[in-house]
Amino acid sequence: MVDLKKLRELVKLMVDNDIAEVDLKDDAEQIKLKRGAQNQPVLVAPQAAVAPVAAAPVAAQAPAPTDAVVDDGLVDITSPTVGTFYSSSSPDAKAFISAGSKVSDDTVVCIIEAMKVFNEIKAEVRGTVEQVLVENGQAVEFGQPLFKVKPN
Repeated sequence: MVDLKKLRELVKLMVDNDIAEVDLKDDAEQIKLKRGAQNQPVLVAPQAAVAPVAAAPVAAQAPAPTDAVVDDGLVDITSPTVGTFYSSSSPDAKAFISAGSKVSDDTVVCIIEAMKVFNEIKAEVRGTVEQVLVENGQAVEFGQPLFKVKPN
């Protein structure tokens, strides 16, 4: 019979050290422990301020299209990740784009900061920016529309 106290200690060690799988064998018994579903993506809190957050398994999502056409004929430029939206490269710099700006596929439209990594987001569409939907410094979600563009 497995000693429950030792089993609890093993599970605690796995959690404390972020170990996904343990397989122990001896002559009398074998113990195999796994955490979470195999090959399943994990979601980590974007900003762990004080202590690390244990990863929790989440259902796989298909990536949202970068430019989904909506009923008004405008194309959305969406956030590819969770993070903080920045309209310029620094607080004193001019915004990358604004309403009325012309954009092409490679035009940088904003920066999304996630876990201290700053990601330049490109338009991936040609046209004129009709609306800016978020404010500088605002938290954004995966797939959230950031801009509306009238395609050329």
